[in-house]
Amino acid sequence: MKILLSAYSCEPGQGSEPGVGWNLVREIAKYHQVWVLTRPDESKDIIEAELARNPVPNLHFVYFTLPFWYDSRRWGQAGGMQLHYYLWQIQAYFVARKLHRKIEFDVAHHITFVKYSTPSFLSLLPIPFIWGPVGGGETAPAPFWRDFSWRNQIYEWLRMLAREIGELDPFTWLTAQRSAIVYATTEDTAKRVRYLGSENVKIMPESGLFQHEIDRLAQLSPPTQSPVRFISIARLLHWKGLHLGLRAFAKANLPDSEYWLLGKGPELNHLQALSLDLGIAHKVKFLGHLPRCKVLEKIEQSSVLIHPSLHDSGGWVCLEAMAAGRPVICLDLGGPAEQVTSETGFRIPAHTPEQSVSDLAKAMIQLAENVNLRVEMGRRGQQRVQELFSWDVKGKLFTQIYQDLVSFHPTVMKT
Repeated sequence: MKILLSAYSCEPGQGSEPGVGWNLVREIAKYHQVWVLTRPDESKDIIEAELARNPVPNLHFVYFTLPFWYDSRRWGQAGGMQLHYYLWQIQAYFVARKLHRKIEFDVAHHITFVKYSTPSFLSLLPIPFIWGPVGGGETAPAPFWRDFSWRNQIYEWLRMLAREIGELDPFTWLTAQRSAIVYATTEDTAKRVRYLGSENVKIMPESGLFQHEIDRLAQLSPPTQSPVRFISIARLLHWKGLHLGLRAFAKANLPDSEYWLLGKGPELNHLQALSLDLGIAHKVKFLGHLPRCKVLEKIEQSSVLIHPSLHDSGGWVCLEAMAAGRPVICLDLGGPAEQVTSETGFRIPAHTPEQSVSDLAKAMIQLAENVNLRVEMGRRGQQRVQELFSWDVKGKLFTQIYQDLVSFHPTVMKT
């Protein structure tokens, strides 16, 4: 089939939004003729270099950007890029409409940004339209806000305000209602999309791993070493919940244990001070931002991943830890809660900070004292990633989805 994909963010070798864009379009192009709408300012040279090294005959890129605003980052990564993104979506419709008259696409599919509160005008094309996976409907539970500084509380309020403004946009409603299927990264986002009027919403995490990554991670040694090392890999931001992980580690009071934190960010000084206040600074290591090869070394030297994020839509590191055979302890919130099961780790209820810290500590103790449980949960995690979260699996899944859609809409006009 002839598939039109919209991937505002798309770049080889990256994680997060650029990785979702590139990895999905490349997998889908294994089975269909694919045209990808994207920007030239950040990724064209990198994409063209990658395709020169590893050609994908079915993959065609259509680069364009606003004629009066070439650099999407000119006015900052936050407000400036979001405005550029919205205007680019409008432009994408006119580019897509012209292409459709020439090529006659079977399906249109919006991939990135993974954001439900901004419309995709490709939904106006006279062909079946898929929206997502999209996320962004997650919010840190109110009781946890009291741990945030006033600056971080303002951030949370502005984030919620931006989302609510997006929901007031009639084109966002139109996108939801004209989508043949909406894939939401979490149940929180699914609820918001249903509120916008979509009648067919399914849950699908946007994260994934390549098979060679899964195979490489599977070769790491099992989590049987001593001392027991808990590890968190994240940007040091308030909503990543690492302060909860530190408090739980202190409460668990485990002998012969360590807690490693990998990443950098504005909360570093606060977290370091907290570890001193809790009396655990001698058992906590802040390792900073490391290259990926070093991160894999630290995962192999660790026993359990701690990921107490308060509103992640995704959670790539959870998949990497599971693929490496490490149990995951996360909060029962957002994307990690969709990835982790009771067989592969612990999903901790998030009612209050005190309750969550107590339950996180209990999970730490249980895994620290039971090496067989660590190994078994790690094995189940590897199996789950292999079955559900490889990009190859996702590419095949969308192939079936496209075929079902075209069969279900046999009379859709292509002009």
